[in-house]
Amino acid sequence: MARTLKIGAREIGDHTPCYVIAEIGHNHQGSLDKARELFREAKLAGAHAVKLQKRDNRGLYTRAAFEKPYDNENSFGATYGEHREFLEFGKEEYVALQAYAKELGVDFFATAFDMASADFLESLNVPAYKIASGDLKSVPLLKHVASFGKPMIVSTGGALLEDVQRAYDAILPINPQLAILQCTAGYPAAFEELDLRVIGTYRDHFPEAIIGFSSHDNGIAMPVAAYMLGARIIEKHFTLNKGLPGPDHICSATPDELAELARLARLMEKIR
Repeated sequence: MARTLKIGAREIGDHTPCYVIAEIGHNHQGSLDKARELFREAKLAGAHAVKLQKRDNRGLYTRAAFEKPYDNENSFGATYGEHREFLEFGKEEYVALQAYAKELGVDFFATAFDMASADFLESLNVPAYKIASGDLKSVPLLKHVASFGKPMIVSTGGALLEDVQRAYDAILPINPQLAILQCTAGYPAAFEELDLRVIGTYRDHFPEAIIGFSSHDNGIAMPVAAYMLGARIIEKHFTLNKGLPGPDHICSATPDELAELARLARLMEKIR
């Protein structure tokens, strides 16, 4: 059976070019203008998609966690809740960014960390959904998002094969449009922790899913290697400057790095 998935106008499969996702996350630092700049630079670098993260912070965290003091170099608020809320975009920002992504010709979607966030994203008719590694075992969330009938991209950092199998079995009967990403939950992840051979394991075990790689390592060599091993989606954190405040910038690609990654991926297509 051919592995195929379609996000927006782009088909993804063993026979297609690598689909490159620039994971913006919260690297916009709560600024709509900076988010637009990140979108624009990602598109210029060759990304096919840009992605944010969406959380219903008051529903997701306990009151104790929300009100816990959060005083460090990466903090954008006095408490963890204030920090999260400062970085969280609402409907106005999402609608503006959705329009801008359309203007640029780049796909735009987000990670849904909870059902309320998934419903929010569905109200905007996003073309796909990302599920973070931490929610791989959240079967109710997986089934809820699967019910929308949109492509789902699921990361697997920290998972056992049986955890991935459980998610696969939960999603496929509802929604066959599934991609599974090999991922190491390190920020940044050391090269010896990446286990790229898992890409082959996933291809063998999950024949109806597109297999990809979520790259938390420094540099761009490993995503290219992952493509040659059968990954057809590459997700890479993206930043304008690795030295900016925030936990993800250090393991993110700059515009020049993402452009080189996309160039090498296109080259690999010719020699695979």
